[in-house]
Amino acid sequence: MNGLTELLETIAHGPVNKRAITNYGVLNEAYCYAKPSSFSRGMRIDLNGLTILLISGTASIDENGVSVHIGDFRAQMQRTLANITGLLVSEGCTWHDIVRTSCYLRDIDRDYDAFNQERTAFFQAQGLDPLPASTGIQAKLCRPELLVEIEAIAMFRTEKTAKE
Repeated sequence: MNGLTELLETIAHGPVNKRAITNYGVLNEAYCYAKPSSFSRGMRIDLNGLTILLISGTASIDENGVSVHIGDFRAQMQRTLANITGLLVSEGCTWHDIVRTSCYLRDIDRDYDAFNQERTAFFQAQGLDPLPASTGIQAKLCRPELLVEIEAIAMFRTEKTAKE
C-alpha cells in the first residue's frame, strides 16, 4: 500500500479523537480576550496512529498572556518560534514533524527580510530537510504591538502500523 492510500484508509476507517492542546510553561491564553476564549492554542487530532496538530496563530506572548519584545521584530520572531516549539514538545513531537506554516507579518515590506533570515537560521539549527510548506501573508494581527504570528500543522505517527 502506498503512503497516500494508507493515509486515506486510516482516515476512512480509523477512530477520530480530538482535544485542545496548550503549554502553560511557555505561553498562556491571552487574558485580554473575552471569556470564554473562542479558540484553542491548538488542536490534536488522532487518527488510528496518525496524529495531526493544528497550531493556532502563535505570537510573542509569554506565560502570563502578555505581549513581549514590543518593537523588536527579531525578538518577537524568536519568541514565536520558541512558543511553537513548546507546543510541539508538549505533544511529543518536534519541528521535524511540521509540514506547513502560515506566517502573518504586520508589515511584510518592512519585515520580510528579517523574518526570512530568522526563519532560515532557525530551520537550519533544527536540521530541517525537507523544509515545511509555507505561505507569508501581510495581515492586521490581533494586538497592535505584535509584528509576526505563525500557524503550523504537524503530522506524526504515535503508534506502529500493522505493516511495521
